[in-house]
Parts: sequence; structure tokens; C-alpha cells
Amino acid sequence: MTRKYFGTDGIRGTANTAPMTPEIAMRLGMAAGKYFRRGGSRRHSVVIGKDTRLSGYMIEPALVAGFTSVGMDTTLFGPLPTPGVAMMTRSLRADLGVMISASHNAFHDNGIKLFGPDGYKLSDEIELEIEALMDGGLDDKLAAPEALGRAKRIDDCQARYVELVKRAFPRGMRLSGLRIVIDCANGAAYRVAPVALYELGAEVIPIGVSPDGFNINDECGSTDTRALVEAVDKYRADIGIALDGDADRCILIDEKGHEIDGDQLIGLVAGHWHERGLLKKPGVVTTVMSNLGLERHLDSLGLKLERTRVGDRYVVEKMLADGYNVGGEQSGHIVLSDYSTTGDGLIAALQALAVMVETDKPLSEVARVFDPSPQKLVNLRYKSGDPLDVDEVKSVIATVEARLGASGHLVIRKSGTEPLIRVMAQADDADMMEQAVSDVADAVRAAI
Repeated sequence: MTRKYFGTDGIRGTANTAPMTPEIAMRLGMAAGKYFRRGGSRRHSVVIGKDTRLSGYMIEPALVAGFTSVGMDTTLFGPLPTPGVAMMTRSLRADLGVMISASHNAFHDNGIKLFGPDGYKLSDEIELEIEALMDGGLDDKLAAPEALGRAKRIDDCQARYVELVKRAFPRGMRLSGLRIVIDCANGAAYRVAPVALYELGAEVIPIGVSPDGFNINDECGSTDTRALVEAVDKYRADIGIALDGDADRCILIDEKGHEIDGDQLIGLVAGHWHERGLLKKPGVVTTVMSNLGLERHLDSLGLKLERTRVGDRYVVEKMLADGYNVGGEQSGHIVLSDYSTTGDGLIAALQALAVMVETDKPLSEVARVFDPSPQKLVNLRYKSGDPLDVDEVKSVIATVEARLGASGHLVIRKSGTEPLIRVMAQADDADMMEQAVSDVADAVRAAI
């Protein structure tokens, strides 16, 4: 069945343009509220967090109207990281959790992510059922006047999240003596991330903590680390941590100004936890985008790498199904199920900091655990249609895959969050890798 509203990570689009309009947000609230009201006499509830985008002021009240109209009480958190919303959904025993955010996208986009009462993102099947409700007649689902939901705001959710994050750092260990630059991308973690690091003992230099509704992810955060690299050098910091707009991913910068991506961080955590017997299964879960170097490194440790389609939701589903407790994506979504039900950039960064403290070594020594294979990603923007369904494009892809054979890896996919075709290739031979990306990208461009 074709998905009309939901993509790989909730519903996302340009603010005030379908599907990110108040009307659709209200219908989503009505449909999701109806789906998660399981009957009985008790009050049903939903919690809502958001990042710092201007359009959050439009989407939030529309959702509240939808939820309260079907009899669900609504608790509003204000700015809070996506993993914090997931945590609070379970902590407050809510029937549903909602995060208003377009993650790493620019301010003009927004999105809506849904979490079930267990704190996990919804399955494709549930999202399809909610879509069907959205497009059906919702008038007969409305609550009676005396059964309407109520809405309230709570002020202690950020403090609760900080305490939950701190529990992910080894007991008795402190960050004393470490100077940390934290880039909060002018997003959802601009208050909580610096506080958590400070309370663990670090000297904290926060940047990207002055949101104005427009500057989220703007030349800052995990998708643009230039400001963080400059700050690490300027303040002679031991580590730089870059979060994205909703703080569910992170990229690290070592003391020399070099970037540590999600693959290296997964390798670091997996190896460290393996040595200490903390892995529930001898392996990790990642996506088809992860580097071949990570797979070979894990194999040398006797650990398996399981690959899924792109999207941290699919990583989590595989982790739950097969019993893994470490997973993630090259982009910096790191899922550590001992602590969180979804990616958490701050908790992931704390794992690298724990290794630094325990070994008394700089990040440059502990976090570069493998030599990456040559890899390149090209993003091609398109307006309509499906360029990947063109025969000429299919033919070029088949030719390139045959040429790479077992010595390389090719991934071509449509983004689930933006109108982009992503072309990624990796191979032991850099020239072969470059040619593969060039050939496929040229074919896609010709079809756009």
C-alpha cells in the first residue's frame, strides 16, 4: 500500500505546505488519538515535544486541537530532544508521544514523529492504519463535550531528561578536567545538553544555543561542523560534540579538529562494550550506508554487522527482533537500547567520553578504530516523478553493480525526508568508487 503522509521518519515537509499544514496536523492528531484510545474508563493521554522552529508554534496547537477533540489529554513539553520525548512517553505512561521536528533539515521544513506507549517509533503497519483514519470520515470520532481532552504544560521534563542522560555515564566516573565544546545546532537540546555535561564535571563551552526560530541547523550542528571545528581549536578543547536539530544524532570532533562519524562511534562503542561483556549479542545493527571498513573491523573482533534499510527506525526494529543492544547509522544516529528507545546524540557522545576517561587517552587515539574504505555520497535534488524508474537509469545501475562486484557496494535510494536521490558507492579502489558514483549520478541527472 502506498504511503501518502509518512516517510522514513514520520511526516515531513515544508512548513505550511502539504503535508505540513495545520489541517493535516489536526487530522493526524484526531486519527492517532482515535487509534491509541483503547477504550475503558481511564483518561488517555499524549505528550508533545518540539524543537525550536518558528513553525512549531503553528503545528503544536493544531495537534492539540486534534488530540483533545477525540478525548485525549495533552501534555506539552516545549523544546526537548526527540529521545527525551520517547523517554517521557514511557515515564508518564502516556498512550502516545509526539515530536515536532524536521531533525537536521533547515528551519523552513518541519515534521511530526510518533512514538507508541513503549517509547518506540511506530511500525509501517500502524502508520498506514493512521493514514487510513486521516483520510476517512473523522467527524464520527469526536468526543462528547464532557469527554473532551485537556491540555497542560509541564516545566520539569528537561530536568528529568538530564537525569536520565547522566545515568548513561558510568557510575562513579566524572568528566572533571575535560574541556568540551557542545554545538546544539540552535535546536531542541540547547538547554539540556550543556547542563548534563556540566553536572557530570566538565568544563563546557556551548555554541549553537541561541535559537530564534530561523537558525536551527544553520551553519551549525552535525550537518555543518565548521563552527565546531573552529571552537575546538580556539578553546583548545578535548572534544567537540555536534548535535542536530532534535538531538537524536551526533558527530564528534577530536582535539586535532578531525571528524568522527557514526560508523567510527559504533565501532568504538561495540569494541569497548565487547571487552566488558556488555554486548547482549556479539554484533551490531547498522544500515546499507555503513562503511565496509566498519564491517571488517567488527569481523576482526568476532562481531557481526547486520545491515538494514536506511532509517534508525529499521535499525531499532532489527535490534529488537534479534536481541542486539548497539546499533546506528553513519550519519550519527546511535541507538543504545540499554538507555534509550531511539537515537540519542548526547548519550552516544557520553560513551566516547567514558572511554577517554577510562583510558586517559585523547579522542584522536580512541575513536579512530578502523581505516574507512573509499566512499562517496552524492545527493541529487528532483522535483517530481521517479528518476530511478527510468530504463536508462536502471541499465546504468546494473552495469555499475556488475563492475563493482564483490569488491564494492552501491546504494541508490530516494530520501524519505527530502526530495533527493542519494547515490552512494564504496570500494577498495578509490578510482572505481569515483567512477561508479559519477556514472550513476550522470544517469540520474539526465532523467530529472
